[in-house]
Amino acid sequence: MKALIIDDEKKARNVLNILIEENCPKITQIFQADNLLSGIDIIKEEAPSIIFLDIEMPEHSGLEILDFIEREVYNFEIIFTTAYSEYAIQAFQLSAIDYLLKPIRSSQVKEAVEKAIKFIGKSQINERLSELKISLDATNFKKIGLPNANGIKFVNFDDIVMLEADGMYTNVSLHNEKTILVSKPLKFFADTLQKINTFYRPHRSYLINLKYIQEYIKKDGGYIVMENNKTVSISKDKKQEFLSIIQNI
Repeated sequence: MKALIIDDEKKARNVLNILIEENCPKITQIFQADNLLSGIDIIKEEAPSIIFLDIEMPEHSGLEILDFIEREVYNFEIIFTTAYSEYAIQAFQLSAIDYLLKPIRSSQVKEAVEKAIKFIGKSQINERLSELKISLDATNFKKIGLPNANGIKFVNFDDIVMLEADGMYTNVSLHNEKTILVSKPLKFFADTLQKINTFYRPHRSYLINLKYIQEYIKKDGGYIVMENNKTVSISKDKKQEFLSIIQNI
């Protein structure tokens, strides 16, 4: 498997090159480019499966990569390398695009490559990059990418009724649609959506969209009925907090 590092800083390229060699045995050949256009030439010539791409470079941002490549050549996965702020990191998470936060650690590289390999060829990279650009420019995020067996499904926050833990996976129930099994744990969504005030976690196994609450039942210790008729438990330590929240809805 081939990989390409595109970064204008030589030291950053060399450090990442070493980390890949030491931690990613499936990558057998690594190429380097010091700018986006040189990287594009290597992509067309060598067809790497994984591209490690710096965002902030002179002349052309890494986000512009698909502006220079024909759609037929999109058979690769991108892992961005960035020193962006926490706000921007949320944009990556919502867009289901992986990233390595500088300074890069070996454990990050190994994990990112393993995830990238699973999505090569079915990652809808064009749509994901478009969503990332929108999220980075927007003051309010509106969509999230949900990795599933077929690739990535983008949904509006307002269309999510609830999320339920299923081991290291999450069942995401959508308004007027069936439930999607997503290959991320509930904690990922709890962390990513914590700033979206319509979402609330009443129990360690559930994250709900408050706009879809249908009923609160007092008996049996108290529980929630959502508009899709699914019941949601409330932890004892969250009960008073939840009651205070729904009084203000």
